[in-house]
Amino acid sequence: GNIYWTDHGFNLIEVARLNGSFRYVVISQGLDQPRSITVHPEKGYLFWTEWGQTPCIGRAHLDGSEKVVLVSLGIAWPNGISIDYEENKLYWCDARTDKIERIDLESGGSREIVLSGSNVDMFSVAVFGAYIYWSDR
Repeated sequence: GNIYWTDHGFNLIEVARLNGSFRYVVISQGLDQPRSITVHPEKGYLFWTEWGQTPCIGRAHLDGSEKVVLVSLGIAWPNGISIDYEENKLYWCDARTDKIERIDLESGGSREIVLSGSNVDMFSVAVFGAYIYWSDR
């Protein structure tokens, strides 16, 4: 198995084996403050949120190829990100808009607001079965 992580200081996404071996940079270009990541091993996708000058949600193959932006409008401080494997949906929470939203993880379409609050400062989100879990500060 592999583990993926973001390096905020160098604006990188990296990967290594679980024992720390075979570490390498997956994405090093075009990132500006990557925040959270999640992977879909069966489909071979890596998703990430980004807080930089142009906040967005991106997707690439697990080797970093075919990088695309799925969401770039109506997004400010996307924090946590999670995959609903049964429904093929990608969820994220935004600390500035105080929303949890979702999209189709293949097309990036069918965007929906799942939860909207006020002064919540959402930090992370997880989806399991029919439930959505989130944390705030």
